[in-house]
Amino acid sequence: MITATFAPATAQNADAETIIRNMEQHMRGNSSYSEMKMTIERPRFTREVELKSWSLDTDFSLVLVTAPAREQGTVFLKRHNEIWNFVPSIDRTIKMPPSMMSQSWMGSDFNNDDLIRESSIIDDYNHEILRTETYEGHEVYVIELTPKPDAAVVWGMVRIWVTQQDYLQLRVENFDQRNELANTMKLSDIREMGGRLIPPRFELIPADNPNQKTIMTYQAMEFDVDLSPDFFTQQNMRRVR
Repeated sequence: MITATFAPATAQNADAETIIRNMEQHMRGNSSYSEMKMTIERPRFTREVELKSWSLDTDFSLVLVTAPAREQGTVFLKRHNEIWNFVPSIDRTIKMPPSMMSQSWMGSDFNNDDLIRESSIIDDYNHEILRTETYEGHEVYVIELTPKPDAAVVWGMVRIWVTQQDYLQLRVENFDQRNELANTMKLSDIREMGGRLIPPRFELIPADNPNQKTIMTYQAMEFDVDLSPDFFTQQNMRRVR
């Protein structure tokens, strides 16, 4: 059940970016390590992919595929504004152009930008609090993000539900460049992981195909781990395990 409370926009706009920053800091930390399972559900099959992920600030991230065996060792690297993909089956490292950010990631309902995060929801968007409301038993802000001029982003608009108490992200609606709903992500199962309360279950459902979905479940998470930019290199893509 959702009940909405509308407030003067001028009083809230100044805080919208701060709320998003607090949300990002709570969900990501200055650095993090995580282990995840991605379940791709389709009407005729279900497929699972297991992952490890490292991140440092917003400039560096590395995602390693650990299962299934045929894709084990595949690595995605973000280093500043460059995105790289190491494919062990052909022993090649490929630079990914911005045009690939909107494409499906590993055959899931997530796109490359969702996982590698080339765009920044802080730097590339303007932020506005639309309203406050009760969502799934939590008092939340509903914040609308619109791209800044010339920002290289996948989405034409984003709406995010953030809890007022702990800055937890609970729901995301992504809209395409025509401002039509593209997909909805629901975050749930709030629990303590890595010393923080987070929602470790992400369920993404495309608007044009509600019979399919992708579920990302965080199985382990550590925050503020000891990482440096030297970890996030093309050379380490071949070594990381």
